Amino acid sequence: MTSPRPSADARVLDPVEYYHSGPTAFFASQRDQRFSYCLYVPGVHRTAKAPLPLTVVVHGTQRMAERYRDAYRGFAEENETVVLAPLFPAGIGEAGDLHGFKRLSFRDVRFDRVLLDIVDEVAQRYRVDAGRFALHGFSGGGQFVHRFAYLHARRLSALSVGAPGRVTRINPDVPWWPGTADLRERFGVDLDLEALRAVPVQMIVGADDVETWEIAEPGVDAGGDTRVERLTSLRDNFEAHGIGVRLDVVPGLAHRGLQLQPVVQEFFAGVLAGR
Repeated sequence: MTSPRPSADARVLDPVEYYHSGPTAFFASQRDQRFSYCLYVPGVHRTAKAPLPLTVVVHGTQRMAERYRDAYRGFAEENETVVLAPLFPAGIGEAGDLHGFKRLSFRDVRFDRVLLDIVDEVAQRYRVDAGRFALHGFSGGGQFVHRFAYLHARRLSALSVGAPGRVTRINPDVPWWPGTADLRERFGVDLDLEALRAVPVQMIVGADDVETWEIAEPGVDAGGDTRVERLTSLRDNFEAHGIGVRLDVVPGLAHRGLQLQPVVQEFFAGVLAGR
């Protein structure tokens, strides 16, 4: 099967540049080829003199990285940002495992470092400002991104936490993962509250996201039974520590990450406009 004929505009590009523009292929991470990523690179990248901002969108348990990337095509063009969607495959470290990435460390893998390696790799190939990036995750990705922020707040220009089933609240008296008492022992860093207070934060969930069959946590102070309750408890915890939060409870939506993205994009667009 032959590839479709490129447009007249595309034919003025170098073939390598053509396949690194717009929606890209999945590329294996050169640091650890168990992991990969795809991008949306807006047309302005071809002529940009200054590095473009970077927006990172992390999938949930179903690993729909490409679908999240595709949902950001128009956003990337309108806001002149490169969009990165990493893929953390299931079964890394243990056959059949679905959840290891959500808590940042599982078996021999530090998933936060995997993402940072991918971001650095993207910065070597593309004209992006990878020093600080906007970060969103939904469901399992929502678990990953708020925990990532505890370790790497200084790398974030904005944080959007979407409907996590389980949350880690800032609590120096409770160990990981429900709390943050042992970050230094587990991850080699302390929670940087000053840096986190400087990050614009959105928390977002559908108002009808109230099913509990997947997220029941007997014996754990989970912050409530539903994702709405748990995210609200995380908002309250952030605000008690001086971290401002915009909480969006979207009417009429259940656990549907792609349908929440227009509200996430509106939040990110405001942050990008104020760069």
